[in-house]
Amino acid sequence: MEVPCVRVALEHGEATRAALADADLIDDGYEIAVEDGRIYIPIADPDSASGILEDPEIVPRTVPERESQTMPADLLAFEPTYERLGRAALIDEDDPERARAIADAILESDLPVETVLNKASKVKGETRVRDWELLAGENTEVVHREYGCEFLLDLADVYFSPRLATERHRVAEQVTADEQAFDMFAGVGPFVVPFAKRGAECIGVDINPEAIEYLRENARRNGVADRVTAINDDVRTVATGYEDWADRIVMNLPHSAGEFLESAVTLAGDDCTIHYYDIQHEDDPFGPGERAIRAAAEPDYEITVETRHTVRSYAPHELNVCLDVRLER
Repeated sequence: MEVPCVRVALEHGEATRAALADADLIDDGYEIAVEDGRIYIPIADPDSASGILEDPEIVPRTVPERESQTMPADLLAFEPTYERLGRAALIDEDDPERARAIADAILESDLPVETVLNKASKVKGETRVRDWELLAGENTEVVHREYGCEFLLDLADVYFSPRLATERHRVAEQVTADEQAFDMFAGVGPFVVPFAKRGAECIGVDINPEAIEYLRENARRNGVADRVTAINDDVRTVATGYEDWADRIVMNLPHSAGEFLESAVTLAGDDCTIHYYDIQHEDDPFGPGERAIRAAAEPDYEITVETRHTVRSYAPHELNVCLDVRLER
């Protein structure tokens, strides 16, 4: 079976392998192959390789399948549930003995994991952070990579969901270099940084001071600090200082985004796209958001709903959705 591989001269093979491994992009289901002085490294996400390597040569290649890895389930009598975030594994277990057994199995497996964290509370407070039990590792700070961007963050101080990587990439692909983009709830920069990497001038606002510090660090890490302004404040206070500024606005605060639509309209320029995130019942997941946007922006703007997109299932009969809405004055 052919799989996408990065092809590189043998003398550059180890440095390339290390860079791809550090970004968690190597497809562990296949062996690395060597032929005619070149090395073929199977990769899981060809698009992201371009953000890690300079002008990578990606070719289809038949390479041997790797012998089965030892996974946590192989060491337990059940299939554990966990999320990967960088070199951390996140679990959600109330039973201390079960949590300990899962953590030990994860560490003994072939997964590239150094830290295991168990959720110790629900998401809480204005900054939507939670408590964690550190079962393995030194602290709750992790490095996460997605689609060629690198994010440093501390899960105890900021909110971050790796499950939304595909959605963030969907939006980022719409961004062009001449845009002015405003993220009203920016967090550590998972929208702002890829927007800036595409050449947009970006402003990210968040009420959490720790998130803003990580946003500034992540802008530096990704070489876009000159195109990113990070502001620690309530966006409703900030908006009046950027009236008519934005060509694109991200409103990723499901359950509460509607409370900030007046500020979004203040920020919107003559032709502006808003990415409005909402959580609603499956019977009418898009209607409440569309009606709220129209109520806030009409008649000053002509409203066109360009995309009605389901991001994921949030809870039984509830959907996390996004409306891509164009406002033309």
